[in-house]
Amino acid sequence: MKRVTGIGGIFFKAKDPAALAAWYRDHLGLDVAGWNGAIFEWGGEGSPAGMTIWSPFAADTDYMAPGTASFMVNFRVADLGALLAALRAEGCNVLDTFETSEQGKFGWVIDPEGNKVELWEPAAEKPEKDQA
Repeated sequence: MKRVTGIGGIFFKAKDPAALAAWYRDHLGLDVAGWNGAIFEWGGEGSPAGMTIWSPFAADTDYMAPGTASFMVNFRVADLGALLAALRAEGCNVLDTFETSEQGKFGWVIDPEGNKVELWEPAAEKPEKDQA
């Protein structure tokens, strides 16, 4: 079974997410959106299209709980249900929460050092409508 297929996002806590995002925009050239994050699109000839998201969160966010770190990595996965089942069978600390949205399916596991890891199966691409 293929497990991780890429990095979907890097999320981290910041004292002032808007100011930090502005610094990255002004000094490193990130194309920061109104939600204070940036999307890096990737893929090319012979490679599937995709994206990696960079996003600061408020320092008091509970999105990374019960993880103990100030960051969280989001990994793209091919089959979230199968991977979560395999991780449970291997004795990993898989969280009971599971979410589905228009972006896809999300699940979480805690690594041995207490870091929350987000696993993301992107939503299936919608076929383009025929151009008439």
